[in-house]
Amino acid sequence: MASLNPPQPAPKWTHTPEEVLRLTKDAIAEERARLDKIGNLKPEECTFESVFLALAEGENKADSIVEPLTFYQNVSPSKELRDASNEAEVLARDFGVEASMRLDVFRAKQAAEENIKKSGNELTAEEQRLVDKMLLDGKRAGLALPDEEREELTNLKKELSQTCLQFSKNFNEENGVVTFTLDELKGVPEDVISGYTKRTEDGKDVYDITFKTPDILPVFKYAENPETRRTAYEKYENRLAINKPIMAKFLDLRRQIAKLLGYPTWADYITEVKMVKNAKGVKEFLTDLEQKLRPVGIKNRDILLALKKEEHDQKGLPFDHEFYLWDYRYYDRKFVEQSLNLDDSLVKEYFPVSKVVPAILDIYQNLLGVKFVEIKGETWHPDVQVFAVWEKDAKDESGFVGYCYLDLFPRESKYSHAAVWPLLPGYEKPDGTRSYPLTAMVANLAKPTPAKPALMRHDDVVTFFHEMGHVFHGLLSRTKFSRFHGTNVAGDFVEAPSQMLENWCFEPKVLELMSSHYESGRPLDPELIDKIIKSRYVNVGLFYLRQLFFANFDLKVHTDQDAEDYTELWNSMREEISLVKGKNVGAGEGTFNHIAGGYDAGYYGYTYSLVFAADMYATVFKPNPLDPKRGKLYRDKILRPGGSRDEIESLKDFLGREPNSEAFIQELFGSQDASSRKDERLVRSSDLRWIEIEMFR
Repeated sequence: MASLNPPQPAPKWTHTPEEVLRLTKDAIAEERARLDKIGNLKPEECTFESVFLALAEGENKADSIVEPLTFYQNVSPSKELRDASNEAEVLARDFGVEASMRLDVFRAKQAAEENIKKSGNELTAEEQRLVDKMLLDGKRAGLALPDEEREELTNLKKELSQTCLQFSKNFNEENGVVTFTLDELKGVPEDVISGYTKRTEDGKDVYDITFKTPDILPVFKYAENPETRRTAYEKYENRLAINKPIMAKFLDLRRQIAKLLGYPTWADYITEVKMVKNAKGVKEFLTDLEQKLRPVGIKNRDILLALKKEEHDQKGLPFDHEFYLWDYRYYDRKFVEQSLNLDDSLVKEYFPVSKVVPAILDIYQNLLGVKFVEIKGETWHPDVQVFAVWEKDAKDESGFVGYCYLDLFPRESKYSHAAVWPLLPGYEKPDGTRSYPLTAMVANLAKPTPAKPALMRHDDVVTFFHEMGHVFHGLLSRTKFSRFHGTNVAGDFVEAPSQMLENWCFEPKVLELMSSHYESGRPLDPELIDKIIKSRYVNVGLFYLRQLFFANFDLKVHTDQDAEDYTELWNSMREEISLVKGKNVGAGEGTFNHIAGGYDAGYYGYTYSLVFAADMYATVFKPNPLDPKRGKLYRDKILRPGGSRDEIESLKDFLGREPNSEAFIQELFGSQDASSRKDERLVRSSDLRWIEIEMFR
C-alpha cells in the first residue's frame, strides 16, 4: 500500500504571510465574481445548476483555499504568519457576512426554486436539502429586511466577527505563568516538576508553571498546600482578564443582531437549526438534569468536604467548613485514590505516548476498515505527523480516503487544548471525480522529561480517543456537497459520535490493547483495569454540575435582554450550580473561548448529545465494541451521510428505531438496584471526562 500514490497531493504548508493574504484575497475576489454572475441572472435563467450548484461549487473551492490558510493562527510558530492568518480570517469572515447579505443572490435562489417546482424535475434528497438550507440561509441573514436595516445588520455582523476573532486570538496567544518554590509545590509528582522552567529569584530557586494543561493541572490535583492551589487558581482564572470587555462587546452585538432579525434572543436564533429547535428546549433540558443531579452533587461535596476536614485536622491547618474551587480536583483525586486505591500517577506509567497513539490508530483502523500510511511531506512544524488514509484493502487510487495530520505536543502560542480541524472537505467535483478530505488533530500531550518518556493520563487517552472520532467523521463521510460533509451536522449532535467512542477507553479488552508500562512493557493488569472502570462512577454529581454551570452561563448570557457584570455572573453562577465556593477568584469568563469560537448558545450540546451517544453505544456496540461489522454499520449509517440528511434519520437508520434516553439515564444514575446500594457515593458516570482537558477551567 505504501507504493500507492494518492490521487490528490497533500497541500502546501510553507506559505509566507504575504501569500496567505494574497491567496485569501484572490479566493474572495473569485467568489465575489461568481456571486455577481448569479445575482445578474434573469429570473428565467435561474435553475438548480445555474444557482444552487454554482453556489455549492463556490463554497467547495473557497473553503478548500481559505480554511488551511486561516488555520495557521492556531499552530504556526511564526507570529508573522499567525497574524497574517488571523487577518485572513477577518477578511474571510467579513466577506462571508457580505455574501450572506446579497439580496440579488437570494432573489436568484427564490427564482430558481420556483423554476425547479414548475419544471417537475425531481432532485435527489441531498440536492433538495441543499436548496432548502440555502434558502433558509437567506431568511436567517435578514434579507427580508428593509435596505437600511439590512445595511445595519451587515455592519453589526462584521463587527461581531472581528470581536470574536480578537477574543480567540488572545486565548490562543496567552503565555502567562505562575511561580512557586519547591516547598510550595509539595505533593506535585517529581517527573512533572522536572518539566517546569527552573530559575533563580531573590537568591532562591523557583519554578515557572505555564497555564497549559500538562503543566497546571498537576498543581490543582496534587499540591498539598491549599494556598498554592488557591494562588494557582486565581492566576489561572485571571489569565485572560483582557477578554472581559471583549465578551461584553460581542454579547451586546449578538443581542442587537437577534433583535433586528426578529428573534426573541440570540439563543433562539442559534438553536433554530439545531436538534433542540429553541432556547426553551435547552432551558428545560438543563433544568431537568440539574434537578436530578443536585442531590447527588451535594452528597459528593459533603464526602469530599469530610475528606478535607480530616486532612486539615491531621496537618493542623485551619478549617472553615467550606469547599472551594481549588479543593475540587485535589480532593476528587484523593477520594479516587482512597476509595479505589487508584493512583493516577501509576496509571499514567502504562500509557506512554509512543505506545498509545499507534495503538489507538490500530483500533480505529481495524474497527472502521481503513489503513494509515505515514508519509513525509510539508507541515507547519517538525513535530507534525502526516498520514495518507486508505481503504484497508485498497488496490489502486480508488481506495484513497484522505489525509490526516497529528500535531500532538505543546509549544508556545499553539492552540492550548485538544480539537480537530476539518481543513479540506470531501465533495464531488463537476467532472464527477472526488475532492478528498483532510483533517488535522491538534492536542497538547505531555512531553518527555529527563526522568521519563512522554506519558498520558487516562483522561488524556479518553480525550485522544474522542478527538480521533472527529477525525474519522471528517475522513469517512462521503457527500456530494462540502456543506454537508463530515462534522457539518447539527451542533447539538456533532459531539455524539465521538462521545460514543469514549466508551472504548473503559472496555477491559481495549485498555489492555492500548497499555504498555514504559519500563516493563506489560499491559494494565485486570485489577487496575477494574479500578479505572469503576472510577467512572465517582463524583458524577459534582462533575456534571460543573458542566451544567458552563452550559447555563452560556444560555443566560445569550437570552438576557440587558448586559450584566459578567465576572460577577460567572462566579456567582459557578458557586450556585457547581456547589463550590470561590466568588472572588477573577474574570474566568475571559477564558470561555467556546462561546466566541462557534459554541455560542451551544455549550449545552456537549451534554445533550450524550443522550444519543449512550443510546448508540448500548444498542449496537456494547456486546462487541471491536467488531468490524458493527464498525461498518456505524461508518455507513452515521459517518458517511454527514449532514446530508436529518440527524434523527441517521440515528433511526443506525439504531433500527427512534432514539431514546434510557441508556443515558442508566449511564448517569444507574439502575434502581444500583441507586439503592449502601455505598451511595458511587453513582454511574457518563463519558464526559474528556472535557476535563477540552474544557479545562
